[in-house]
Amino acid sequence: MFQEEGSSSVTSSPLQMFPMMSLPPSLTMSPYPWLKDLKPEERGLYLIHLLVTCANHVSQGSFENANIALDQISHLASPNGDTMQRIASYFSEALADRILRTWPGIYKAFRSTKISFLSEEILVRKMFSDFLPFTKVASVIANQAIIEAMEGEKMVHLIDLNAADPAQWRALIQDLRARPEGPPHLRITGIHHRKEVLDHMARILTQEAEKLDVPFQFNPIVCKLENLEFENLRVKTGEALAISSFTQLHTLLAPNNDPRNGSHLQREMLDKDNESGSSSPPSSSSARIDSFISGLWGLSPKIMVVTEQDSDHNGKGLMERLSGALYFYAALFDCLESSLPRESLERLKMEKMVLGEEIKNIIACEGVERKERHEKLEKWSQRFDFCGFANVPLSYYAMLQAKRLMQGFNCEGYNIKDENGCVVICWQDRPLFSVSAWRYRR
Repeated sequence: MFQEEGSSSVTSSPLQMFPMMSLPPSLTMSPYPWLKDLKPEERGLYLIHLLVTCANHVSQGSFENANIALDQISHLASPNGDTMQRIASYFSEALADRILRTWPGIYKAFRSTKISFLSEEILVRKMFSDFLPFTKVASVIANQAIIEAMEGEKMVHLIDLNAADPAQWRALIQDLRARPEGPPHLRITGIHHRKEVLDHMARILTQEAEKLDVPFQFNPIVCKLENLEFENLRVKTGEALAISSFTQLHTLLAPNNDPRNGSHLQREMLDKDNESGSSSPPSSSSARIDSFISGLWGLSPKIMVVTEQDSDHNGKGLMERLSGALYFYAALFDCLESSLPRESLERLKMEKMVLGEEIKNIIACEGVERKERHEKLEKWSQRFDFCGFANVPLSYYAMLQAKRLMQGFNCEGYNIKDENGCVVICWQDRPLFSVSAWRYRR
């Protein structure tokens, strides 16, 4: 819609070619007068090459050369420019953040006065849901799967592993009210680490249930997901259980807290790309997520709907993660390019506070701090099957609702694909989010 001349994107360019591009004879030239003569497409390709070069220096601990590359990037990148310029701004910031983390004292000093406002974070997340279809499409599919699984049930218990937005469950209450057999008694258990978020959700959903005369109870659990005690979920005999997880399970792929000091862990950051072997997560993180999923299985859910980013950002090495993340986030930045003008303040906030923070976590962090460990649907399917879950194919009607909702965003770039009974939401041909449904298997 707002695609502007000169926009360039990594989504249509093979990343493998970038390391083969030659740098100018001297990287030490300043202020790089030749950079201003680059055409937009050339600039985009060169920015990617500089990011790959910089990341390679960072992974090897060659910070002086990384600094030179970052300086060149600063002359080309811009958070207000075209797609590639904006992406480069956030990836270069992430690489610089990774370098700073090797000096914990300096890093902590830079962050000592940082202030975050919960209300602003919630508002920006809502913008992301309003301007891009991923959240709403996933919610529609999840609600339809829950409605179909709960047909005829008189007592329904829904566990939301990230109870941050009441909109999805307001719609579910309305759908349950419209059942021919009448609404069930609905109990929602919401998990979130901020009490005020849960209080807001309880107030909104209680009002909606009272207005529609739906028997309702809200059970808040204030904790981080990794600290959840399953007995606090209070699943009762006779309840039909549904579980919803929206982009949460990947955060449990991080290993358990390491008792070693921070400087030791920071030194490890320099060794990640020198390790041999596969890119699969270490056994400690596999055991952690498997234990959690097995705990969910032990609750005997009738339906569990899981939405996850459909990309592989959980490799051990920085270079591997950079490659996957460039493709994935270039597609998301393209989505925003097609929806909002470049000068949009809303767009800038979403790119910085949502996408930029995810990029920073993937590139700059290691160990327990690295939460954005996205993996492909195939890996999640293998995990769920291993832990005793059976796949529930999403219905034709769920797909139909999702496609109708997608059309309302008035952009031809989005599409939905069926993948073995699951749904993959794409931008062009790039998979971005997956939605899958599962049930307890004896």
